[in-house]
Amino acid sequence: MRLAITFRLAAFCCFLLLAVSAPIAASEAPNKKQSSYELMSAENKAMQDDPSLNPAMFWIAEGESLWQAKSGSKNVACTSCHGDAKKSMRGIATQFPKMIKGKLQTLEGKINQCRTSAQGVPLLPYENKELLALTAYVAVQSKGMPIAVKETSENKVELQKGRRWFNERMGQLNLSCAQCHEDRAGLKLGGSLIPQGHPNAYPIYRLEWQTLGSVQRRLRNCMSGVRAQQFEYGSPEMAQLELFLMWRARGMPLEAPGVRP
Repeated sequence: MRLAITFRLAAFCCFLLLAVSAPIAASEAPNKKQSSYELMSAENKAMQDDPSLNPAMFWIAEGESLWQAKSGSKNVACTSCHGDAKKSMRGIATQFPKMIKGKLQTLEGKINQCRTSAQGVPLLPYENKELLALTAYVAVQSKGMPIAVKETSENKVELQKGRRWFNERMGQLNLSCAQCHEDRAGLKLGGSLIPQGHPNAYPIYRLEWQTLGSVQRRLRNCMSGVRAQQFEYGSPEMAQLELFLMWRARGMPLEAPGVRP
């Protein structure tokens, strides 16, 4: 029985490697940054572009309500400190993850930190509807602005660790992020084009999920796909990998909230 399972796993690995190696044409390999938006169908592009069709706008509306609502032991709202998000949050999402008081912080982490310290409310877990709504609401204020994450003396070590996670083989399939999203970006896997893996549209509404999700949820999906131990939500490893991906996507316009298949 174990021999049969081992054989099937080996056969699957060989099939996967052959599938991702099957080229469209060598000349079509990407030589510039490309959003996975460009690989979507016209219908899915229209869903992202039209606020009346984009399902993520329900989260944006809730995020706006949460921004204005007083809560917690201190009975204050986000707007009490930050005012109109359309002005105060403009460009903020393009800078995360970033170092804050010596710690690498994601946008979700910063929102949680702000809520607990300023409002006196409990931490919200990753993928919580309220946290996704607030993150999407903050992110949409920077829609169309270029990602501005840079390498600095303060984040250099964390960025190097993120680069290592991106290039390190993992899981039973012994694959790295780079093998798919750099080496084979633009080729086909199971009939679908492999994207470059830029996180420029998160949070995204993914049709497969039928809900809004964070970039960390997508990264955990990939880790599961190669049968690797998943990094925990909100872990330093996740923040480091997210930092590298945003640095790698620097200069690309933020599309949040995006729609993906």
